[in-house]
Amino acid sequence: VQLQASGGGSVQAGGSLRLSCAASGFTFDDYVIGWFRQAPGKEREGVSCISVSDGTTYYVDSVKGRFTVSSDNAKNTVYLQMNSLKPEDTAVYYCAAVSSSWAAVSSSWRCRIITTTQATKMTGVYDYWGQGTKVTVSS
Repeated sequence: VQLQASGGGSVQAGGSLRLSCAASGFTFDDYVIGWFRQAPGKEREGVSCISVSDGTTYYVDSVKGRFTVSSDNAKNTVYLQMNSLKPEDTAVYYCAAVSSSWAAVSSSWRCRIITTTQATKMTGVYDYWGQGTKVTVSS
């Protein structure tokens, strides 16, 4: 079982990057995939989420209108397209998988919940985490 995040790099403010999260070893359609980031000295925070089975998406306010999450189910891969990048987007980005059966809530609410900072501190929420990929945005 593996989640592998890739696509990070260094860009100037206003630039774009596309992150990928490739899944293997589990039934991709049965999960929601969340994107998270952690800047040096800061807590891990949720960024976006997608329900692979129904395409429901969610974004935190700080990235709305700039980031787009999508999935290619044939490739078992979720993407995070990041445009208009800002220096404050600098962080290590992670993806994580949560079972679609976790909590008796809608896909939309599941995405909202798993991307909260509180959830990142709980046990039993995330089934798999990918290794991080570093994004550096210079001004």
